[in-house]
This record gives sequence, C-alpha cells and structure tokens, in this order.
Amino acid sequence: MSGPFDRLSEERLRALRTARPGVEIAASPMLATLSDRRAFSDSWIFERKLDGVRVLAVREGGRVRLLSRTGRRLDDTYPEVAAAFAAQDCEDFTVDGEVVAFSGGRTDFGRLQQRMGLTRPRDVAASDVAVTHYLFDLLRLDGVDTRGLPLRTRKSLLRRALTYGGPLRFTTHRNSGGQELLADACARGWEGLIAKRADGRYRSGRSPQWLKLKCARGQEFVVAGFTEPSGSRAGFGALLLGYYDAPGSGRLRYAGKVGTGYDRATLARLRRRLDGLEQSASPFATRVAERAPHWTRPELVVQVSFGEWTRDGMLRHPRFEGLRDDKRPADVVREEPA
Repeated sequence: MSGPFDRLSEERLRALRTARPGVEIAASPMLATLSDRRAFSDSWIFERKLDGVRVLAVREGGRVRLLSRTGRRLDDTYPEVAAAFAAQDCEDFTVDGEVVAFSGGRTDFGRLQQRMGLTRPRDVAASDVAVTHYLFDLLRLDGVDTRGLPLRTRKSLLRRALTYGGPLRFTTHRNSGGQELLADACARGWEGLIAKRADGRYRSGRSPQWLKLKCARGQEFVVAGFTEPSGSRAGFGALLLGYYDAPGSGRLRYAGKVGTGYDRATLARLRRRLDGLEQSASPFATRVAERAPHWTRPELVVQVSFGEWTRDGMLRHPRFEGLRDDKRPADVVREEPA
C-alpha cells in the first residue's frame, strides 16, 4: 500500500478493505447517542457539537455528490461546497461532516434554514447565507474502505487527504475533557460536545461510541397536527408534536404542542404545507386533549428545544428551531440519555 497509507503500521494496513461505491458507503452514517456521562478516560476525544445538518460528500468517477443522512441529493443547495470538493487534488473519497451557517460567531440553525430549502441557482446566488462544511470523518479514500481504522487514524488521513479553505473546514478535537470542557463549550454558546472513542471504528447506525453531550435539551419531533391562530396571529397557533415508540414502530405518541419560535414568514410557509397534509383522523396512538385540532399526515419533522420532560411525558417550555428535511419521520423517537 502506498500514497496516503504509506505511514500506516502493518496492523492498520490489515484493517483496510477494497471499498464499495462511495454512495453505498454514505447511505448508512454513524449516529451519536444522547448521554449524561461527564467522566471520560483518555481513550476518548471531544469535538464541538455543531448546530447544522449532516452532509456526506462523495467524489468518485469524476463526480461529486452531496448527500443528506437520508440519501437526499444536496448538490444544488450547497453548490459552493460541491465545487470545493471538485477542486481537490484527491479524486476518490467519501467524507462525513456537518454543514452550518454562522451568526455572530456561533452556528445558527435558524439562519441555515434560509438555505436548506433552496435548489434553484438564482435563489442560491441571491441568498446572503454563507455555509461551511466541517469534516470530521473519512469513510473511503482512493478506492479503499477506511471505516475499519481507529478514529484517530481516520482523522489523520482526512487532514492530509484534502485541502481546507473556503467553505471546507477540518473538525479539530481535544484529547481530554468532561464536565469542565462541556461547561466551557456552553459558556461559549456552543450546542455542546460530541465525545468519541479514539480507537473506535466507523459503524453504521446509532452507537454508544459516539456520545452527544448537550448544553440544553432539544431533539426532533414529528408534526401530526396544528391549531388555529388567535388574535392578530396568522398561519397557525401551535404545531402538535409526536415521536415513535421505536424506529418504524408506527405508534406515534403525543409530546405536546409548540407555539413559539416562529416569524410571520415561517408561519405562512408552514401553514401552506400543513394544509396540503391535512387529514380527518388523528395519527396519534395516544389521546390528545386539544380543542378543535387539525390533524395532518406525519410527514414533517421539526427541531425543538425545550426545558425538560414533564412527569406525564409532555414538553415543558418548547420552542420551534426549524424544519428538518434530513430526518425520516419514522426514525424520530424520544431521546433518553444513555
């Protein structure tokens, strides 16, 4: 083995395999597990938890493709990112990362929302929202599957394989941390940290080897209804939220309603989409004590921040953060710290 792998030990070289097509590798990304853990050994590293959307990039056979975690093509939404990958000297890779937008030096999901739905070149060109793609993992390089290598080795290869600048950034990490590091991250206004096993392999699906350490509570919920607005408000009053017992279970539980966090444009835009999804029967498996609700097909996913869960399983002080078109409704479950 030569080129980017010539610094690897014999043990590391034995972990390498000929890679399947890059799009197949990107189809099942590794996911982090929410955790309250705060004490860690030196076998963990810590990355900043970014408030953006997951985007995997594949360059292979002269083509660059940007993919959401559900496999949706994002090339037209983030053309400057695709162009930066196309300009790389390296011509064969699959990388994992997060696309973010900044506001006041902090990643801002609400600002990113203004780019997420754009696909027409003239709309993208007219947007004043600049995006950055932070890369944190390497899945394939020069026809070789790198997922069997330890994380530290994958990140070292990732740093050397690509050139960073413009919209591309390498995700740095700290080699030690815990409660004090998380407190510092929260004081900086970050969303939190991701703790990762330094020797861990890249495995598809949710894993305890990647842990989400959050500064504030929040997760995705499925929209399954809404209420009418009152007073001078337009659009709708609140979204009715739910989550599934387990991925693909089909049993949708009610989690409460969220009526704050919207501007007028969002209220109008969401009402148009909700009207197209309206149905007569409740999609919830549990009773919803709401006066004159409108039910909708559970096809929209939203990001919501909140204070805590109440004893009866409702959200306390929820706030709408934005739509998530990178998450499948059937995969939305209640996140509990591991």
